[in-house]
Amino acid sequence: MTANQNIYVVLTGTGTAFSGIIKWFTKAELNHASIAFDSELREVYSFGRKKAYNPFVAGLIRENFVHPFYSSADCAIYQLRVSKTEYETMYNHVKGMMDHQERYKYHLLGLIGVLLNVKINREDAYFCSHFVASVFEESAVHPVAKPSCFVTPEDFAASLCAHKIFSGKLSCYMRRTHGQLVQASCVHTPGSPVPAAVAAQMMRLKEDRVEGVV
Repeated sequence: MTANQNIYVVLTGTGTAFSGIIKWFTKAELNHASIAFDSELREVYSFGRKKAYNPFVAGLIRENFVHPFYSSADCAIYQLRVSKTEYETMYNHVKGMMDHQERYKYHLLGLIGVLLNVKINREDAYFCSHFVASVFEESAVHPVAKPSCFVTPEDFAASLCAHKIFSGKLSCYMRRTHGQLVQASCVHTPGSPVPAAVAAQMMRLKEDRVEGVV
């Protein structure tokens, strides 16, 4: 392992009715924040809906960005370089929370507290950006200069603008990163026909190069 590793903050906007309500308050296009521990976004965690199409059951989740629910979602991805120790501290903290996943609830009142600039405590409860900021606090990393309970997705966007590595459709990013892994693992002998599935993947990669990348 190298001395330094990367942590990713992912902001998304899904266009759902619940997302629209939050957008009305925040005026931000991307109003959901997640933390990821790999560039392919295979290990992504946040506080949100536990069932893709039911916004009323929410809590600590591991997100699956290849799910059709995210097919039209917009996103911005930010990469932060941290030490190996900081990375492991944050990762182990999240995994420890996941071991007791059912304990954690979505902190809807906390969102109201942000609007009123009033800290509203509720044990084992977070909203998405509050959770992400609190994970960083575990290793004394502070991407946003305010207490985690007041951090919004827009705060991450403003503070991490110099660290943005992608902006566009989330599905585009997922095809591009996962497709590159698939392409690298495929061995093709020159002169032999390319399998249809591989050819389609290569075509998508070519399309992705001209969209979505900062």
